Amino acid sequence: MSCTPNAEIFYGGDLRDDIMLARMGLAPAESSIARRCKITHSHWLGWSLPHFSAARDSRDRPDVFPKHFPASIEQATATASTSPPAASEPIFNMYTPARATARLCQVLRHQQRHRFYSTETSFTGDHVRIVEVGPRDGLQNEKKSIPMNTKLELIHRLAKTGVTTIEAGSFVPEKWVPQMASTGDILSHLLKSPPKSSHPIAYNYLVPNVKGLQNLVKIMDAESASPESSTSNTSSKTTTEVSIFAAATDAFSKANTNCTVDESLERFRPVVSLAKEKNIRVRGYVSVALGCPYEGPDVSPHKVAEITATLLEMGADEVSVADTTGMGTAPRTLKLLQTLSSAGIANNDLALHFHDTYGQALVNTIVGLEHGIRIFDSSVGGLGGCPYSKGATGNISTEDLIHTVHSLGMRTGINLEEMARIGDWISSGLGRSNDSRVGKATLARLQG
Repeated sequence: MSCTPNAEIFYGGDLRDDIMLARMGLAPAESSIARRCKITHSHWLGWSLPHFSAARDSRDRPDVFPKHFPASIEQATATASTSPPAASEPIFNMYTPARATARLCQVLRHQQRHRFYSTETSFTGDHVRIVEVGPRDGLQNEKKSIPMNTKLELIHRLAKTGVTTIEAGSFVPEKWVPQMASTGDILSHLLKSPPKSSHPIAYNYLVPNVKGLQNLVKIMDAESASPESSTSNTSSKTTTEVSIFAAATDAFSKANTNCTVDESLERFRPVVSLAKEKNIRVRGYVSVALGCPYEGPDVSPHKVAEITATLLEMGADEVSVADTTGMGTAPRTLKLLQTLSSAGIANNDLALHFHDTYGQALVNTIVGLEHGIRIFDSSVGGLGGCPYSKGATGNISTEDLIHTVHSLGMRTGINLEEMARIGDWISSGLGRSNDSRVGKATLARLQG
């Protein structure tokens, strides 16, 4: 039985999959993305979703699918361009498996334009990449002004621990987040005199709009620096990257960026375009994915998946899905990850960012690890909070995260003892308690 119903019947209305299927000529004619891409029946490929799935996965039962499927996406495209299907020929079957559709979408992603990957891309199954957000997300909510030398010292110390990605600052207006006012000077310093390190390090900067990215590019041009550079001080490359941040609810988006979610996504398109033009890797964030301070804990996982897919389709190289308020629980974290997977979003496109407001950050991390996520954000000493989410405490501490990952027999490449020393140092310097239980226990053991 052939039909062309709304795309949600096949793959939950995921925008990213809509876009790719429409580009391949496989989107139902009635879907909004098909109309946007001006897809007509004459453009459709004459192959059903199971054909593509079977072509890419020989483990499927051969009796389920016809044997005349194309050997590749390219072959199917060529076939369709020379002999489009007749108007009466079935394209979709209403019983096309969602699993087959999701696999097709994953296949199509590999056909897309070149993407930038992290400084350490050859992960094995037991390697976890930790993104250290202390110098940016960890410090931004501190009320007392922090000297730039303290911020630089923190970055220099972190660079010696084995961390490969460090959030170094944010190009937001000073009136929004006064603590980030020195970000331009920090970038300039790191370009001229990066910390000594035995491994490549990516320094990431938050940019809220095109102006923020232009300010970053202006400094890079002034220092005659490329996104990837080497100096005599380091035996490896130093990379400059940027992050963009969306929210999962309109209420939080309006409080944070004074615009709706859709408006914020439109603002990011020229940002990503300019970043790609300059060969700068882009990381996306989806805030309040597991709870909003204004709309409550029941944030739609389908909305999060749609925003994540939009950022990836836009050109983001990975997306960090953030529990900004710390409201996330194990069941809702699992449901969110299952929804992202059902939308065809690959685990290696995702990172998870947990706050420990309700003591659930490590529990949710375990859920993420079991689901196959291998990139996690954390903050040394459990520093952090959110200016737009009252009551939200710090990020999951890097020390606690390292200990948990290592206790499971997995690797991070990070020196836990050195990280514990840094957590104690920065917490004392800020006049606040050290919020890392593992950090405090490690120091107590070292001090005998």
